[in-house]
Amino acid sequence: MGDLYALDFDGVICDSCGESSLSAVKAAKVRWPGLFDDVDSTLEEWIVDQMYTVRPVVETGYENLLLVRLLLETRLPSVRKSSVCEGLTVEGILENWSKLKPIIMEEWGENRDALVDLFGKVRDEWIDKDLATWIGANRLYPGVPEALRFASSSVYIVTTKQSRFADALLRELAGVTIPPERIFGLGTGPKVKVLKQLQQKPEHQGLTLHFVEDRLATLKNVIKEPGLDGWNLYLGDWGYNTEKEREEAASIARIKLLQLSDFSKKLK
Repeated sequence: MGDLYALDFDGVICDSCGESSLSAVKAAKVRWPGLFDDVDSTLEEWIVDQMYTVRPVVETGYENLLLVRLLLETRLPSVRKSSVCEGLTVEGILENWSKLKPIIMEEWGENRDALVDLFGKVRDEWIDKDLATWIGANRLYPGVPEALRFASSSVYIVTTKQSRFADALLRELAGVTIPPERIFGLGTGPKVKVLKQLQQKPEHQGLTLHFVEDRLATLKNVIKEPGLDGWNLYLGDWGYNTEKEREEAASIARIKLLQLSDFSKKLK
């Protein structure tokens, strides 16, 4: 009867790491201005560069702010406020982020909702002032714009990005307008909840269900939910994941490793 594709956005449709890292640096300067007094452009570039390596740990955008500050503290002992920074490497962040995050949030006295709001506000200001450079800091993966434009399947976006940013990038970079009711962004609940909602809609009965994601942890959460056994699960190997995660995914029967060229063909 047809196919329904639920697609993650960052790391599946869009390589947004450049934009999210630059936005995080801008937001970090607003949140912790004193820490950036001694930060020159070379150190800033180093931080943005390292963000590409640690990006696989990010589940929600505000975590980019925490990573920017953590990377800064690993390089500049003079601004260090975190007990976890001594000897911490980029690899250590990748391996231990789920343990590090609550520690630094508490030590820095931070609030998740406040950081989410700040990150969104900084992006909005960048877009208002200079849409072209904000758009230019993102790129869609090769073949994806065409695949979305000519998709014969029902396509939904299921992302932890704020919906307005995903919508703007789809329109500006792909020339695609996805109806707002088909974009489930930050604030619409966990992805497992969204997948349940999608499979229960009367108009989706009889469709073959596919979920494409670049975070292995998210796919493992879906597997834990008995009510979601009907979904075909894919880990996009072009997204923000590590070799170790791809190897683990290959050993899990429910998950198929997907290459970018195959993804574009599937959508069409």
